[in-house]
Amino acid sequence: MDSSAASAAAAAAAPVVLVTNDDGIDAPGLRFLVGQLVAARRYRVLVCAPDTDRSGVSHSITWRPALRCKRVDIDGATAFAASGTPADCASLGISGKLFDGLVVSGINVGNNCGCHVIYSGTVGGAREAFLYGIPSLAMVASQSSVNDLKVAAEVVMPLINNVMAEIKNGTYPQGSFLNIDIPTDAAHHKGYKITKQGRYMARIGWEQTVYKKPAVESYQTANMDVDSEKDSEVDTSSENDLLFKRVLVRRSYDEEEGDDIDHKCLVDGYITVTPLGALSRAEADVIPYYKACLSRDQDTFVAH
Repeated sequence: MDSSAASAAAAAAAPVVLVTNDDGIDAPGLRFLVGQLVAARRYRVLVCAPDTDRSGVSHSITWRPALRCKRVDIDGATAFAASGTPADCASLGISGKLFDGLVVSGINVGNNCGCHVIYSGTVGGAREAFLYGIPSLAMVASQSSVNDLKVAAEVVMPLINNVMAEIKNGTYPQGSFLNIDIPTDAAHHKGYKITKQGRYMARIGWEQTVYKKPAVESYQTANMDVDSEKDSEVDTSSENDLLFKRVLVRRSYDEEEGDDIDHKCLVDGYITVTPLGALSRAEADVIPYYKACLSRDQDTFVAH
């Protein structure tokens, strides 16, 4: 076998990492992460990501119309941009119609601590893969500039390498996927820390505006210097239409005990690694209350 054939065979046998995100296929975080994975020369790197920013779409999927996919040139990777959501991209990727493999969703900008996992398209992409039995990671970085994302991509590589080794050895657990938050000063992080999902949330409200495309503070990037987007395109279509934009109202920090809550540890400088599942269960202590209520309602119904 000549050297080119041997290289091709080695590439085909390499473990597969499928990268998606919700910031879009051109987002710096995704490009930096793909660059690190390619440079490692350990994986076959595949990309299927939204063709535009789909932040905050949670686990929404596209039913109609058909998804439109276009080949994208990314050095060292096989990449497609799709017209759907992060969950669509993950689903299409693992279906085998384009390719299959481990899913890494990110690296996107912001934080996915606490209640943010409900809104996050990043988490939605990882969760979609998890639902179909594919190991997956969701990654976001609390960075103040685009350049910091390159450092974020570098510091998560040991974790990705470790997960891939566990998968190869057959020792990686199947009951959860990982939500990873990278602190602002990623170059001087305090290490990886296994954490629990807390109740942190950025409360978002509404303000009236005259712009069709207002600059919006999202739950992810509020008060972060991540782009220079400004209000644009004054709406003159109809004086009967009312336009509203989202605004940050406040951040909610419920008091939680313990030193392993995701947002607390992130602020303290750790790379937080939070195992998540697919189910949204109520707190255990409310179950007796609802059982009692249901029992009373049933007794009332029978009596009448």
